[in-house]
Amino acid sequence: MKVLLVDDHVVVRAGLRALLEGEPGFEVVGETGDGGTAIRLALDLQPDLVLMDLRLAAGGMDGIEATRRLAGLMPGVKIVVLTSHGTRTDVALALAAGARGYVLKAGQPDELFRALRTANDGGTGIAQEAVGLLVDEVTSPATALSDREVEVVRLLAEGRSNREIAAELFLSEATVKTHLVRIYRKLEATNRAGAVTEALRRGLVQLG
Repeated sequence: MKVLLVDDHVVVRAGLRALLEGEPGFEVVGETGDGGTAIRLALDLQPDLVLMDLRLAAGGMDGIEATRRLAGLMPGVKIVVLTSHGTRTDVALALAAGARGYVLKAGQPDELFRALRTANDGGTGIAQEAVGLLVDEVTSPATALSDREVEVVRLLAEGRSNREIAAELFLSEATVKTHLVRIYRKLEATNRAGAVTEALRRGLVQLG
């Protein structure tokens, strides 16, 4: 299985490369810390699997957006998210974007290998902890805003457009829209003004 590594920490990539190349059946064919470069490398190298971090500081494209674009351009490639972040929202967004696996960096190597092999075989390889978070999201959606959602609401309250919010937070506009959908649901609002009003009432943001 040919694997492309996407993580903005060089040391993490080096560790993953050593780990995968020491396991039978895996070959690391490329690596990058940038979402846009990841897409270009994937098109060029044609990997079977892409191991994707969610938080990519370089290039202005996060792992969710890179996953979404890759899944659209290369439906045959299997994307497995490997991240230190394990919130229910992260799991749901990653799978909605087209990821075929979700593994936490704090997990055991065998869990990573299992997720990659499951994804490569056409299944969905999700760490047990992430499965629990996903079940929670479906059965009892969170009503508290995540830190990222609070940042989005704060910028909404400042009158920023989706494009301006995306630029400020290094996200794509599509990801901002996804956050807004969740924010509206959690705040029981139907539009931007209603979301800001409710966020102010709850003390989530302050003006001035």
